[in-house]
Amino acid sequence: MITQSQALKQIRYLQKLNPKDLRLAGESWPTEWQTLIAIMLSAQTRDVKTIEVVTPLFKKYPTPQKLGKEKLEKIEQEIKSINYYKTKAKHIKETSQILSKIKMPETIDKLIELPGVGRKTANVFLSETGKAPAIGVDTHVFRISHKLGWVESKNRDKVEEELKQLFSKKYWNKINTTLVKFGQTFGRSSKQEDEILAKIRV
Repeated sequence: MITQSQALKQIRYLQKLNPKDLRLAGESWPTEWQTLIAIMLSAQTRDVKTIEVVTPLFKKYPTPQKLGKEKLEKIEQEIKSINYYKTKAKHIKETSQILSKIKMPETIDKLIELPGVGRKTANVFLSETGKAPAIGVDTHVFRISHKLGWVESKNRDKVEEELKQLFSKKYWNKINTTLVKFGQTFGRSSKQEDEILAKIRV
């Protein structure tokens, strides 16, 4: 079984390969509300496309109050180039309505009560905002964790638990960002990704 020390060396190697100018959808927004909305919209959509869409969206609707009051059809038009835009428009409108009245939830149990916020989204939000140690298991994290032999389960919730057992809490927030950036950069060519991972596989 791989050790935490070995896995950390692999993460550091992958971090060095990641382009410094690559930004994920949930990074560098001025408010927690914007961070959450961007992460919600990024599901099944490339981060570069998500950022392209949400940047003008947040200029037009800088607060949850303004987005929550907008007509659903108008929000759909604003984000129509994003995958599953109709469902996402409904969710971000409803979540904005809720967040215009309450403080941003700070635990995964409370976050997943918001419309359209699943466990992965909640974990990525907690990780990006630094509110709590968390590991968001998306497609890249799931795939690369298996290729490196970090996990065995095919169930995403169990993969999250396996990763938490492998890494101590102080490293949890690095995992999603590192693997997603690597996956977005090299994962388009499975051959190239496999060759890189083979070099560092224990």
